[in-house]
Amino acid sequence: MTDEFYMRQALQEAQRAAEQGEVPVGAIVVARGQTIARGHNLCERLHDFTAHAEMQAFTAASEFLGGKHLDQCTLYVTMEPCLMCAGAAYWTRLGRIVFGARDEKRGFSQWHSVQHRVLHPTTVLEGGVLAEECGALVKAFFQSRRK
Repeated sequence: MTDEFYMRQALQEAQRAAEQGEVPVGAIVVARGQTIARGHNLCERLHDFTAHAEMQAFTAASEFLGGKHLDQCTLYVTMEPCLMCAGAAYWTRLGRIVFGARDEKRGFSQWHSVQHRVLHPTTVLEGGVLAEECGALVKAFFQSRRK
């Protein structure tokens, strides 16, 4: 399976978020070629600003594995994680993060002074997978909200 294959699953989660009036960000966690967790933004539904897609996926993956460390896992997320989610990824010891679109306003890489210390030293970061599709979904969501 390819990164694009898994990112398409994350895009499906993002679409679920959009259908529920949430900012359309989706995430999945993959371990040994198997999707073990899914999540999408639930901030509006739960009235919880920490209910980001990544946080939902981390919780589900930890429950599935019966432990808090995700060092053998890859997170696929449609938008670059924010600083909070990147920090949570540190504590999970996530093996790899693959994101779609860069978040120029709130993505953790905007925090240049702390970027190299936010992720666990063993976490591999890759961005830009299906970036146009991932970004277009968020852009369309906010354009529809402004009308």
